[in-house]
Amino acid sequence: MAHSILPCCSINSCLTTKTYLKNNNTCSAVFYNSVPLQTCKYPGTVLRPCKLRPRRQSIIYATATPMSQEIEKSTLTGSPQSSSESSAKSKKVMIIGGDGYCGWATALHLSNKGYEVAIVDNLVRRLFDHQLGIDSLTPISSIQNRVRRWKSVTGKSIQLFIGDICDFEFLSEAFKSFEPDSVVHFGEQRSAPYSMIDRSRAVYTQHNNVIGTLNVLFAIKEFSQECHLVKLGTMGEYGTPNIDIEEGYITITHNGRTDTLPYPKQASSFYHLSKVHDSHNIAFTCKAWGIRATDLNQGVVYGVRTDETDMHEELCNRFDYDGVFGTALNRFCVQAAVGHPLTVYGKGGQTRGYLDIRDTVQCVELAVANPAKPGEFRVFNQFTEQFSVNDLARLVTTAGKKLGLDVQTISVPNPRVEAEEHYYNAKHTKLIELGLRPHLLSESLLDSLLNFAIKFKDQVDPAQIMPTVSWKKIGVKTRTVSV
Repeated sequence: MAHSILPCCSINSCLTTKTYLKNNNTCSAVFYNSVPLQTCKYPGTVLRPCKLRPRRQSIIYATATPMSQEIEKSTLTGSPQSSSESSAKSKKVMIIGGDGYCGWATALHLSNKGYEVAIVDNLVRRLFDHQLGIDSLTPISSIQNRVRRWKSVTGKSIQLFIGDICDFEFLSEAFKSFEPDSVVHFGEQRSAPYSMIDRSRAVYTQHNNVIGTLNVLFAIKEFSQECHLVKLGTMGEYGTPNIDIEEGYITITHNGRTDTLPYPKQASSFYHLSKVHDSHNIAFTCKAWGIRATDLNQGVVYGVRTDETDMHEELCNRFDYDGVFGTALNRFCVQAAVGHPLTVYGKGGQTRGYLDIRDTVQCVELAVANPAKPGEFRVFNQFTEQFSVNDLARLVTTAGKKLGLDVQTISVPNPRVEAEEHYYNAKHTKLIELGLRPHLLSESLLDSLLNFAIKFKDQVDPAQIMPTVSWKKIGVKTRTVSV
């Protein structure tokens, strides 16, 4: 296996790796569980000693010093905030994983709505691309440049904390520095296929997701007891039961006795299982410590544009189309744009809840603006429509033909272990009751998404289109999945 050689400082804060620095800022040793190693815990990466670049005052890797002072000193200029905005104390929202697909769009949306926003991220999602030889369809700027551009366009500052939430010391300093009223937690490895590549990625996914969330819970308990946790879960926790899926809880009568219990979970990957563990840990701490939390069991997200990311090309969001991180509708639109047959897994009857990324940011805003009560663990099913894979293929085929595209569909062996024909009826009323106004999957939206994919089709790597990760063939040995 070919390993990627990276400077240790580019990893930021490894989850179970500690990097010790000499006085001359040269990396002297890397330890895993107190044992010196030559490799970082991130699969396929080897650390080498390196000279660290001189630190800017406000960007400190693996520490919790905010970037806001650096932004203020930026040579980029923008319109100042109004006096009413600057005089009123904004609610503070910490967005963990704010450099990611949903996190970035949410950070801009909440900042634009007048919230004081801080992003916490260790930038590992960008490292995954490097390891697997994949890339976003859209060119995405560095997180530092993104935040500077947002300041120049809107006059609004976003603080930036670069580090790993699995490092509790870092997370503690971020909490004490920013003092959030709400924490929106996107900061997890979010791909089911990634978690099924090999043992090391399965272990990484569960460790990163479960321990990171536990650290957030302890940070709230210790430093910000009134803070409201908005946690991004997944509809995949429920699986595909042969009964209706309720929102988090189900009332059961058994042997003459009735109780309301957490809805049974039937996770279908090591990633989905990590989300189930998160939900149980959050529910327990709400009961034991009085934490207030909202679990957003999100469906499959599609689209790329929001009002905020459209303000400047440097604010553009990432768009994944590969078989590891790309979601079904986004992938189909890219496949249609480049003339590749739409890849339906197996029979194509797999049905899930879907939502536009504009509704993701709207749902998070509603959860933040309407917090749970102390000790309450709320569960909202966050999606707007249900489609099967075959439904999506038909919609993209019809929309593509109107644009002059010759869209074909093929059935490929299903790399996953899942029911390909099943009953699926999930409730999703609570966010509607809070005021969600959905963007439904219309012909005009599909036309826009296809035109976006056509615009960037020269950036598509055809080798990344077909699935390469098999649930049944997951092995012990660390491997790459790129060509």
